[in-house]
Amino acid sequence: MYKIGKIQIFILAVFAAALLLAGCGSDKSARAEGEDSLFLSSAYAQTDSAKLNQANRNVMDSRQTAITRAVAKAEPAVVGINVMAVKRYVKKSPFYSQDPLWKAIFPELFRDQVYEQKLQSLGSGFIISPDGYIITNQHVVEDAQEIIATLPGGERHNAELIGTDKVSDIALLKIDARNLPYLELGNSDDLIVGEWVIALGNPFGLFQLNDQPTVTVGVISAINRDWGRTETGSLYMDMIQTDASINHGNSGGPLVNALGQVIGMNTFIFTGSRYEEGSVGIGFAIPINRIREVSDEIRKNGGIDRNYSIGFKVQDLNAAMVRALNLDVKEGVIISQVERGSSADKAGLLSEDILLEVNGKNIKNTNSLLNILGNTDLRVGDELDLLILRNKQRRKIQMKLIENAS
Repeated sequence: MYKIGKIQIFILAVFAAALLLAGCGSDKSARAEGEDSLFLSSAYAQTDSAKLNQANRNVMDSRQTAITRAVAKAEPAVVGINVMAVKRYVKKSPFYSQDPLWKAIFPELFRDQVYEQKLQSLGSGFIISPDGYIITNQHVVEDAQEIIATLPGGERHNAELIGTDKVSDIALLKIDARNLPYLELGNSDDLIVGEWVIALGNPFGLFQLNDQPTVTVGVISAINRDWGRTETGSLYMDMIQTDASINHGNSGGPLVNALGQVIGMNTFIFTGSRYEEGSVGIGFAIPINRIREVSDEIRKNGGIDRNYSIGFKVQDLNAAMVRALNLDVKEGVIISQVERGSSADKAGLLSEDILLEVNGKNIKNTNSLLNILGNTDLRVGDELDLLILRNKQRRKIQMKLIENAS
């Protein structure tokens, strides 16, 4: 029988160990190659994802315009205004008597009835300072008992009414908050007809659906539109006309330019018919320069002091007066009375002075004088430039409006 020697056994053992080591090495090499393959696949995937993200960013950047950037800048400072107001109505008694006895016996029959009705209304506003000052229209918060300002995102604040001015239709509110986003005020004396503008606000209460303002875009259609004094007593002068859609609830919201600066406050629309209530592309905004001036005075004094006294009475010139006084004018008004201590008295006006011009505008008769004064934004401290005829000589007089003592 063949026997294996010790030397042969050793050689076989070495050979087996070599085979085992070779096998292990190949396994490690295979594992290393697999790991390298996974690493490369992951790297390629990350590279593809980065390229996709960059492509998406490029697409997003290509969709950005001056309008979208302006909206992103202005939108956080636009608020919805919710108002609880109380309107009072007087119902006249159907009975009438001048006899005090009947009134004493049946007081309820002859007494007018006063009714109160609670009304909810919606409007818009915009924040002008980080400490919570808000601008809106006076007619939005008129007769308000409670005012709630809703910020984008849904945060709600009770708003304090700092003051209003019915003539300019401007109101200033304040909420108790800090570090708020606010809008940059532009310059309404530097507008371009045809430039892009954006109206933001709360039309028909749509702000309440997702706590975000609605955006409409148009152009400036015209500037310096004068509407004069309305039936409500407001005086709309130098208005900005735009075709950006403005509807009920937009009142008080900002009209911004392509830089995201406020150039006006959306105030009313013109439909041409009392049966039309929606936007037909003709809306008007109060210029921001006027808003800045009025709101600064409201913030300082709580309101606008319009309790001034002109202090003279006039009557129309007629042919008989012209002949009797031997005048060389045919139009104007004659001052019939000057109140002592009034603005007219302190300016040196006298009875029988003929008033020909106010602030460079011709005075034809009493109605034209009333129209000029009524359609001028006057307050205590303002000065009027008058042209009068006295003793057949024309004189220029400057009259400063002083506060009415009564």
